[in-house]
Amino acid sequence: MIRLYNCKVLTLDGNFEVLKDYEVWVKEGKIFYVGKKRNDIENFDFEREIDCCKNLVMPGFKNAHTHSPMTFLRSYADDLPLDKWLNEAVFPMERKLSEEMGLWFSYLAILEYLESGITSIFDMYFLQNSVAKAIKDTGFSGVLCGAVNNFVSSVEEMEEMFKKYNNFDEKISYKMGFHAEYTTSLEILKKIALLTKKYNVGIATHCSETKKEVEECISRYNKTPVELFLELGLLENNAVLFHCNYLSEKDMEIIKEKNVFVVTNPGSNCKLASGIAEIKKMVEMGIKVAIGTDGPASNNSLNIFKEMYLTSVLQKVKNKDASAIKPESVIEMACVNGAKALGIDSDCIKEGKNADLIIIDLKKPNMQPINSIVKNIVYSGSVANVSLTMVRGKILYEKGKYNIGIEPEIIYKKCNDFMESIKN
Repeated sequence: MIRLYNCKVLTLDGNFEVLKDYEVWVKEGKIFYVGKKRNDIENFDFEREIDCCKNLVMPGFKNAHTHSPMTFLRSYADDLPLDKWLNEAVFPMERKLSEEMGLWFSYLAILEYLESGITSIFDMYFLQNSVAKAIKDTGFSGVLCGAVNNFVSSVEEMEEMFKKYNNFDEKISYKMGFHAEYTTSLEILKKIALLTKKYNVGIATHCSETKKEVEECISRYNKTPVELFLELGLLENNAVLFHCNYLSEKDMEIIKEKNVFVVTNPGSNCKLASGIAEIKKMVEMGIKVAIGTDGPASNNSLNIFKEMYLTSVLQKVKNKDASAIKPESVIEMACVNGAKALGIDSDCIKEGKNADLIIIDLKKPNMQPINSIVKNIVYSGSVANVSLTMVRGKILYEKGKYNIGIEPEIIYKKCNDFMESIKN
């Protein structure tokens, strides 16, 4: 057992009250106890007792959309619109990637996730074996997502992956998916729809990321991507749509009715000049919104604090309303809704939930004075405030040190060596 004591605690269990002088105990990967100091504490044998020094314990952040191996293209494929970025920079370089390369570039991404307080990811990439091995090797947690399209993988292969990775490791699961409407033929989409019905599961995909994407879909099918997915039966069972920058009123009504999750990726969308999603309107409609970083090729960082800040302030600018999105809503997106979109039991701090926890150092200058802890996290928080990241009860990051079984310097060297071989 691990005992975290002398804590402030943000449980996110239905409210945003910061509880003072609390303790959180962890046993066998689960939250065992949350509350004040117990009188029977001497009856328990703790592996570690950590004095949190009145810092904040809260649920870990969930990165609800990313492409981990794409760390190899960080600061390489920059300053291009999405279509040119993909076709002229990304796709040609991706053809040179091996599974071993994908593994080490995924290790690199996991270092960054942990430093940012991210305890789980929703990862879409064609090198799924590499991502799965990296997650398992390091003790991390993630949901793999199918990336079927006209050029990569197949529906048959995705079915095999679905069966394999939902029985691979307790911290890994698999969700069916395809890259996007514009890269996936109608024939393939229909096959995917049949497969989701066979297993009674939902899909995940990029959707309405750019105005051009939506216009071309309407030209092909006389329907928006959302309308097409609805017609094909692809929006059942808690489907997840990434980006959603150009949704019509009808699209939003469909998404709400079908209980679809929307994952916004403001950093990537700004950098690629793709657009700004109507998050304020979605929240007001009751649509479930989560937050992702997208890949490190288009962002270029995997910093969830930056994404929370942008999610808030871009809505203020877009709506010309300084109160457009409350910081409480943003925290809920990054922690609670992210967990629900991934389908993992880590949405709040409550006895029996997964022990996916972080400690936020409140004694840094950017967290003082403590007028509002939640507002400080969203508006002034940074990776420097994450002092501990725990995944399923195991501390993987603590005060700048990683406990993943591989030294960061080895990862850095491997990744730089691989990158040199790819470029030459």
